[in-house]
Amino acid sequence: MTNWLWIGSAIILCFQWIVIHLSGAHPSPEWQSLSAGLAIFGAAFLLSWAAELAQLDIPQALAIALLALIAVLPEYAVDMYFAWEAGKDPQYTSYAMANMTGANRLLIGVGWAAVVVTFWLKTGNRAIELEPQHKIEILYLGLATIYSFIIPFKQRLDLLDAVVFITIFVFYMRAASRAAHVEPEIEGPAEMIVGWGTRIRRIATVVFFLFSGFTIFIAAEPFAEGLLATGRTFGIEEFILVQWLAPLASESPEFIVAILFALRAQPGTSMGALLSSKVNQWTLLIGML
Repeated sequence: MTNWLWIGSAIILCFQWIVIHLSGAHPSPEWQSLSAGLAIFGAAFLLSWAAELAQLDIPQALAIALLALIAVLPEYAVDMYFAWEAGKDPQYTSYAMANMTGANRLLIGVGWAAVVVTFWLKTGNRAIELEPQHKIEILYLGLATIYSFIIPFKQRLDLLDAVVFITIFVFYMRAASRAAHVEPEIEGPAEMIVGWGTRIRRIATVVFFLFSGFTIFIAAEPFAEGLLATGRTFGIEEFILVQWLAPLASESPEFIVAILFALRAQPGTSMGALLSSKVNQWTLLIGML
């Protein structure tokens, strides 16, 4: 019964924003931020269960990579919006850069630390040891980081950078798909779904991924814009809002998923999700900008 309550609550949180979005309603900025934020929160739970289930059929590294790719959809949606608008209004160029740098700062400065602290509070262990399969993420994150040192000297991002970063991402996904299969530890709602049989489990996995991904995609921009509109009423400068508040919206799924894994005493999966998210941000996101 508890597992059903978890699944039902997550779906309701997503569904309430989908109804608002499809109805064309325009709530006040405060309610828009709250409603869209709750939808992202619910989608993050669905993503964590889908990632656990997916590990039964595909390599763990690939499952975590797909989870990270969907979890950063809010960041992609917001940053692509700013970059697209920058083609018409140069002022948005700084917003795109502000959001991207702010998101990376939160992911490393807050996300990684939050996982360690959560795992410590849960188990009493003061350190998390990286697992052997994490070498894939570390390798490609290292390649992207080394290349990134060229950009400050160029003082711009161009199509060559896009080709390099996107190529690194493609090879990363290829390597993740070839990783060894690791039998995962399943518990909670995911464990209940496993008992329904292989076919239903696979259908549930796909549905969870698609439903949560769609929810995050349609909720990211309204959440960020609602936060911006709310902040403007207090006279806060827009650049600061874009760099600090908007990433809070776009990064929340990654933080929630990683912390959930840490609370389940799965620090390897938790750090794997954050490392993969970082690879996504540092390759595909910058290349797409």
